[in-house]
Amino acid sequence: MSKLMVSVSGVRGIVGETLTPEVILEYTSAYAEFVSNGKVIVGRDSRISGEMVRNLVIGTLLSKGLDVIDIGIVPTPTVLFTVNKLNAQGGISISASHNPNEWNALKLINSKGEFLSPEENQLMLSFLNKSKNYKRWNQLGKLQNYFEAIDEHINAILNLEIINVEEIKKRKFRILLDCVNGAGVYSVPKLLDKLGCEVIEYNCDKTGIFPRLPEPLPENLVDTMKKVEQSNVDLGIVVDPDVDRLVLITENGIPFGEENTITQCVRYVLSKTPGNVVVNLSTTRAVEDVAKQFNSIVFRSPVGEANVVKKMKEVNAIIGGEGSGGVIYPVLHYGRDALVGIALTLQNLVENKISLSEFKANLPEYFISKKKIELTKSPDEILNKLIDNYSNQKINTDDGLRIDFEEYWIHLRKSNTEPIIRIIVEAKTQNLADEIADKFFNEIVKLI
Repeated sequence: MSKLMVSVSGVRGIVGETLTPEVILEYTSAYAEFVSNGKVIVGRDSRISGEMVRNLVIGTLLSKGLDVIDIGIVPTPTVLFTVNKLNAQGGISISASHNPNEWNALKLINSKGEFLSPEENQLMLSFLNKSKNYKRWNQLGKLQNYFEAIDEHINAILNLEIINVEEIKKRKFRILLDCVNGAGVYSVPKLLDKLGCEVIEYNCDKTGIFPRLPEPLPENLVDTMKKVEQSNVDLGIVVDPDVDRLVLITENGIPFGEENTITQCVRYVLSKTPGNVVVNLSTTRAVEDVAKQFNSIVFRSPVGEANVVKKMKEVNAIIGGEGSGGVIYPVLHYGRDALVGIALTLQNLVENKISLSEFKANLPEYFISKKKIELTKSPDEILNKLIDNYSNQKINTDDGLRIDFEEYWIHLRKSNTEPIIRIIVEAKTQNLADEIADKFFNEIVKLI
């Protein structure tokens, strides 16, 4: 039986197995205690179990005396945006992101329209299993619908100073769009329509059933890439079920590279506005290469959206994100947002007057190799030994161990949910990346 996964980004499980009505009620109740009073925004992705989870979540919040604003089937970034827009005291996005059909999750949001910080998360968890402080009939919260949330979010993107809608419209982009039947179906076509694009929809049904594994990795997008190649389009756009990750496909049906999503957005934003950049420790070095052209400093945070946002605020970054296709543009809101990523990408292509494949050829090229190793002893013990062994190198220990060498970097992280160490290497060639990943794998085996 799979475990219930509880982390800074909320609580995830398999519906009917680990994510049961009791669990949903327990965590929503603890979250309601954390929020204490006021109004909470609730939105969900399209998956079949969403309706059931939504009803339990809304019922629990109302019974705790909180007012609920239901915004329907929306991207997670729309929930973040709407918490700010309506000055709510919090929000819950019901989505297991890129997990398959059988999963669902509660993503918990604070009054600033951001995912709970590690400290806020600890406080929320302290309310679990405490007295069920439910309200009497005349003190229950009120429910209202606010189905304009997506339109408000899209309009805010179109009104960004950095986006020129008329210029994008003139380009008349022809785009193949794959939303994996997720929340993107209800939002991305609207955005592209307002940008004057001709859209060929693929996996854009409102069934709520994902037709393939929903994580937008190249191995899950073989059919989509073929379709892009056959459809005579300018590019392919793929989003995950809750629309916080953006993956692009060139007009030739070749992956643009999810690491390149953040790299090209950083490049475009820095060309307009000088400032700092934040990405996580596992994100491509290409971001530094691009930032150097604008004398900009790149700061790195531990992996996880809440960590990136925390660092962005510390250093007042103007753009940030993660190498999984997550773009965070704080002028709009502090959260990964594929919709703003799409607008920045199209603007970038218009200004540079090139195709996506030409754009890819102009970006610094790196190759990533990933491995994981199962452990019989404590991951911390292994990582501490490696930190000692490499203490004379350029190291960062904010999240496991990252070592930067001249030709490559390696990031070793322990999993929060299972006894494994993840090995991520990036180098100038795939051979070198694979070779270094093997070298460190063998080194860890010896330490075990």
